[in-house]
Amino acid sequence: MRIAALAYAVESPTAGASARCSNPERMCVSHVDLGHNCDVSSLRSLRLRPRLGLGVLAGFLVAIPLTLLALSVRAGWDPVGDVDRGVADGLHGVVAHESWAVAALKVIAIAFHPWVFRSAVLVLVLVLLSRRAYRLAWWAAITMTAGSVLGFVLKQVVARARPSFDTPTATAPGFSFPSGHALNSAVAVLVFLLVILPALPGTSARVAAWVVGGLIVFITGFDRVALGVHYVTDVLAGWLVAAALVAATAAAFETWRRDAGRRPHDPIEGVNPAEAGRLR
Repeated sequence: MRIAALAYAVESPTAGASARCSNPERMCVSHVDLGHNCDVSSLRSLRLRPRLGLGVLAGFLVAIPLTLLALSVRAGWDPVGDVDRGVADGLHGVVAHESWAVAALKVIAIAFHPWVFRSAVLVLVLVLLSRRAYRLAWWAAITMTAGSVLGFVLKQVVARARPSFDTPTATAPGFSFPSGHALNSAVAVLVFLLVILPALPGTSARVAAWVVGGLIVFITGFDRVALGVHYVTDVLAGWLVAAALVAATAAAFETWRRDAGRRPHDPIEGVNPAEAGRLR
């Protein structure tokens, strides 16, 4: 009986057409030895597992250079300090004598302030809630909040002083490592991208979204170094923290979706495509 059922399932591709799941968000789990055909989503779940593993591994691998960077900064390792000071002095020597450049950089610092990105994510969360995309709203809120808290904690742990110059072009309170502007901008951009990507029409729109998001993150980080309120490693650390955090929360969210019986998908294509469709 089992051999016959298996042969029937292989020879007849449409044999399981009538055994579809009633809920498209649920994975259909069945067994050949009972005479049923597995839904395609169950096969996708098998393919997705190594992707989830790679996502977790990616977050871990990003955390390694972050940890090494923090330890080297904390210990005052000369090679890192030399690079930081060299870049800081070079940019300050160029920017300090150009009043228009200082003014433009200060405008960017205000426009791309961490609270601007936090407010933008808050608006996104409210929109998601109004569209009843509750799971996406929770993920976005938790990820953005965790990024802000993690950045503050790391600043206190590393306790690195900010760059100092005889004639500073700008000043900022608190410690330097990691850059709060760089961290919050990267977290917010990644949250927006992973929420809205499934709702964008076509590959070109998605590529454009990644390019625009990348430019926002880069400009924010460059602005902090050019103004002389952060070192290069402060900005790199902010980006690494953001990448590791978003990778971890996205992987955790997808794992929860699978455990809850939701249809699996590749997290890099968006955190929850089913709910993202409500944004159109």
